[in-house]
Amino acid sequence: MIASSILKRKKMKNKKTVFSCLIILLTGVIYFGVQAQQKNGTHHANFSGEWKSKESISMGGNIVCTYDEGDRMLSKTMKIAEQADFLTIGVPNPAPGASLATSQEKLAFDGKESQINHGRGRGKKFTVKLSADRQTMTVNSIVYLMLATPSNINAQKQAFVYVTEVWKLSNDGKSISVQANAKSTLFSSERSWKTVFDKAG
Repeated sequence: MIASSILKRKKMKNKKTVFSCLIILLTGVIYFGVQAQQKNGTHHANFSGEWKSKESISMGGNIVCTYDEGDRMLSKTMKIAEQADFLTIGVPNPAPGASLATSQEKLAFDGKESQINHGRGRGKKFTVKLSADRQTMTVNSIVYLMLATPSNINAQKQAFVYVTEVWKLSNDGKSISVQANAKSTLFSSERSWKTVFDKAG
């Protein structure tokens, strides 16, 4: 009887110990799960939204004439929609009678070259890469255009402008800084400048 009673007590004690361990383990799992969700939440901001700047990206580097009408580089406002593999940038079209129209540019994150051809030897080629944390985007562009030759205004030759933009999204998701660099035979030295877009609303 005494041995049986001791055995029962040991079993009860073991059950209590196992139960206590399970509670501690479960509490730990829930705690770390909540922490992980909170951490993910702080980095959940993306490029989507409406953005405004005091000046266009091209204005800061004085390369406005490089781009055709409706190009995102000429706009002070952008409407961005970010997807898993790409984002689109819509900007108001400044063309007469196109007050409600927007021009849109698609930036794919696969690193493959895309091209926009405006005809008559004008356009641009570009590649885009997004960082692993999706907070930094790098756009490398080659803009090509036709210019009159100094010796003969009726004769034109093609010129190229090489532009690198590094977009960085702030931790709170309320601003985008664009660090740009441009070089070309059109200007003597490399140009470097920064443009900041703030989230509207």
